[in-house]
Amino acid sequence: MSGDLHSRLAASFARFADRTLVEMDGKAWTYAEIEGLSARLATRLVSLGVAPGERVLVQTDKSIETLLLYFAVVRTGAIYLPLNVDYTEAELEYFASDATPVLAVCREGTEPLFERIGKGKVRVTTLAELFADLPDEQAAPAPRKPDDIAAILYTSGTTGKPKGAMLTNANLAANGNTLIDLWRFTPEDRLIHALPIFHVHGLFVAVHCVVFSGASMVFLEKFESGAVIDLMARSTVLMGVPTFYIRLLADERFTREAAANMRLFISGSAPLSADIHRAFEARSGHRVLERYGMTETGMLTSNPYDGERRAGFVGPPLPDVQLRIAEFETGTVLPQGEVGIVEVKGPNIFAGYWQMPEKTAAEFRPDGFFITGDMGFIDTDGSVQLVGREKDLIISGGLNVYPAEVEALLDDRADVAEAAVIGVPHPDFGEAVVAVVQPSGAFDPDAVREEMRRDLAAFKVPKQIIALDELPRNTMGKIQKKLLRERYADLFAD
Repeated sequence: MSGDLHSRLAASFARFADRTLVEMDGKAWTYAEIEGLSARLATRLVSLGVAPGERVLVQTDKSIETLLLYFAVVRTGAIYLPLNVDYTEAELEYFASDATPVLAVCREGTEPLFERIGKGKVRVTTLAELFADLPDEQAAPAPRKPDDIAAILYTSGTTGKPKGAMLTNANLAANGNTLIDLWRFTPEDRLIHALPIFHVHGLFVAVHCVVFSGASMVFLEKFESGAVIDLMARSTVLMGVPTFYIRLLADERFTREAAANMRLFISGSAPLSADIHRAFEARSGHRVLERYGMTETGMLTSNPYDGERRAGFVGPPLPDVQLRIAEFETGTVLPQGEVGIVEVKGPNIFAGYWQMPEKTAAEFRPDGFFITGDMGFIDTDGSVQLVGREKDLIISGGLNVYPAEVEALLDDRADVAEAAVIGVPHPDFGEAVVAVVQPSGAFDPDAVREEMRRDLAAFKVPKQIIALDELPRNTMGKIQKKLLRERYADLFAD
């Protein structure tokens, strides 16, 4: 089979033509219908100047039309550039100037904004305009090579300007093929799709697992526990972020009986606490399968389908991924069990950052391993445990504190729903360990600190614990530690 993404999608469109691919709001579309509509839409895109290698910027709500637009862009050989619907004008202006798209597809009512940021160089349209009186002609697929760029996804930009990760046809096709085997996807599966589709998780992992395997999916505009529980009786898989599982556990309707037809619950995009992991199994009888990936790489590791799924671990590397732990500054590979930077190599690793050759070169070792920025270690069974981002490492009084270790202790407490541990400037220690928690009942920070002294060395115990009604998160459910560090930067100021 060709290494380009459209050929991989087309093989499934043909093989499973009469099967349902996607449902939404009570309507259903077969594989053949989705292919036909996306091919007609591709004709419209070509008429608007979309050509192989051009960028198509997309900021639209989750819908069947947005899914069709993705398939149509792939068919034209252009580069799909999805954007979070919550981005501000300043962020959008940066993306438009950096990616130089030929076309921007936006939500109705936001056309003036995109006209402004496009500065007359970008054609602006909406989904409604694109789909109005679609031509009958189906555009022929543009020839593409495996190494040609299929999508650009901007990283969150926690430090400096966001970077556009270039994902190739081969990257996306290879990762999807690996995952459907690893997670045992078949045409009999029905995925509850409640994720956004401007992100690797919802667009590439979820959608590709379904299409490549001939399965079907139910599109939900957003996660709502009642709707998800209702769908479980005739579905088999849920892909989610930890927030999904926390909310399911908070819903009394979520029981072992409600989940009886499900075969797999997958969690990613943010760490799933061991406490939630255990509570979910006790309630549903299912052990969540946690995996680990990045915007730049797709999926890298996964707990096993068969065998133990260990709380706090993200499993061994995927079969086609090489993973090692190294010393960050020197690149020296570290022995098993030692904490260092996670480095990876494989067919799913991105081609580099858009228009940032120096940044790209800095993120790869001379032997081709990508430096993820995540800290972790490999256990005796080959499973990886992550302990935080390299930039999240706290150095207090010259001693290293890994936030994940402190967070795990807090998350295990009955009076803590979730915790985030950060380092903030301190006049004596350089950095002080601070815990920001969302309590789950009566909470006494001073008493908690005293109890933590029994399990942690004194330098790891938070100098202060701050209770919030809710921890700040991004749209994928990740706790925004950068915001917390900024908010409490002056906590110990003189």
